[in-house]
Amino acid sequence: MTATLPLPCADGTVAAYRLTGTPVERPAAPPRFNRIAYAAAHVVSDPLRDATPWGQPAIDWDTTMAFRHHLWSLGFKIAEAMDTAQRGLGLDWSGAQELIRRSLAEARTIPGADLACGAGTDHLAPSETRSLDDVIRAYETQVGFVEKEGGRSIMMASRALARIGTSSDDYRKVYGHILRQTKDKVVLHWLGDMFDPQLKGYWGSENFETALQTVLSIIQDNRAKVEGIKISLLDNACEVALRDRLPDGVLCFTGDDFNYAELIEGDGKKYSHALLGIFDAVAPSASKALASLAAGDVDTFRSVIEPTVPLSRKIFEAPTQYYKAGVVFLAWLNGHQKHFTMPAGMQSARGVLHYADVFRLADQANVLDNPDLAVKRMTAFLTTQGF
Repeated sequence: MTATLPLPCADGTVAAYRLTGTPVERPAAPPRFNRIAYAAAHVVSDPLRDATPWGQPAIDWDTTMAFRHHLWSLGFKIAEAMDTAQRGLGLDWSGAQELIRRSLAEARTIPGADLACGAGTDHLAPSETRSLDDVIRAYETQVGFVEKEGGRSIMMASRALARIGTSSDDYRKVYGHILRQTKDKVVLHWLGDMFDPQLKGYWGSENFETALQTVLSIIQDNRAKVEGIKISLLDNACEVALRDRLPDGVLCFTGDDFNYAELIEGDGKKYSHALLGIFDAVAPSASKALASLAAGDVDTFRSVIEPTVPLSRKIFEAPTQYYKAGVVFLAWLNGHQKHFTMPAGMQSARGVLHYADVFRLADQANVLDNPDLAVKRMTAFLTTQGF
């Protein structure tokens, strides 16, 4: 019998919802893709040890690592200790160091497992930043740590630089200094202010074309050290403009959780690789879609990935920085963790109507891996909300 459960609606009523989705089958072995695909992974809190979740949240390291095995088994690389892991919104630099150290060690035990690690300046409070040299030293600390642990860096956007940088030359100075020192190629990170309001005016301008010229000049001047750039502006036209102007050999990684399907497929001339938070939540579907694309089966790619886009748009709706709540909600519904609590209590950042919509759209996108478990957990969640 098809499962049903009562779900709250925006008009204040409660209506029966009948599930229609079919779980996506898992591959027997990690598939091969013809796009580089990083899944930005979340961390799992430990509520039994979480005495101060807003200050020093406890992390369940075993479950956090198990989720990375889940992603590797589906063919993904992992973007570690990034925004999806609540960097700066629940996970501080101390916690990030432990996460990076553990994930790199874990990857060494899995043939073919790969990851890159977020290196930023989040241990430097923007309000305490006095000079560009402060920002440079902060980047040196974090990039140096990643390299010492044997990892490769994703050079995360810096709140401190956004606060103190006043011109494109300031960004060229900071990025040029760091890139000249890195041991390996890095991925740059252009995160829009919809993800983090403190990054408004990044690259020295709020005008996209001016900012684009600055970042392209940084890449051109340091192209031997830049693997690619992730762009997360939730505007496919901006991403295409960047992609079309990148130097040969420098990759564009889509971070557009609204338009990733079309950007990954490409326009027949160019396409984007992927570094996406939504891949944490829809990993089996994304894996099947990417494997189909690699096999030349564009129809299957579209039929599998396109239903996930409405779900992603709901999870990443404004205020976008709270998307992590929806990602972890789905991890709980799908049995990857035993509870729905998050570092800094971020599960409270979204309301019950949002989670009801996420449940409906997840079912319709075929990303509820175990519908019976999902219904049981959704029912328990609604009970705690007064339904």
